Amino acid sequence: MAFWLIKSEPSGYSWSQMVQDHQAPWDGVRNYQAANNMKAMKCGDYACFYHSNQGREIVGIVIVVKEYYPDLSDSSGRFGMVDVQAVKPMGIPISLKAIKANPALADLPLVRQSRLSVMPIRAHEWRILLQMGNTVV
Repeated sequence: MAFWLIKSEPSGYSWSQMVQDHQAPWDGVRNYQAANNMKAMKCGDYACFYHSNQGREIVGIVIVVKEYYPDLSDSSGRFGMVDVQAVKPMGIPISLKAIKANPALADLPLVRQSRLSVMPIRAHEWRILLQMGNTVV
């Protein structure tokens, strides 16, 4: 099992919309590094759902329920998507400021490559984030 962080602007697709939909395709990713990360996602992998731009915080947990397949919104045919399902909200949303303040998360891609929309999280970072968010999965 691997762990990930996926980012969405709340004005484009929010956590509350994810919860309402229950399951949704994670589409529209047009960065090759992020797309390669999505290709590595497997069913059963968990991901933090991060609100970018507005809020800048981890607000929920999703699980990958369908592995990489062609993104129907990509007319070039180069990019794909995965399907994710809402698992639970964070007990306490974790702000980017709090993440950056934690030395154990200094190598987290969210800190080092803040613009990447899909990124891996190492197992020890995952455990720290769940603890910070007062969340058990």
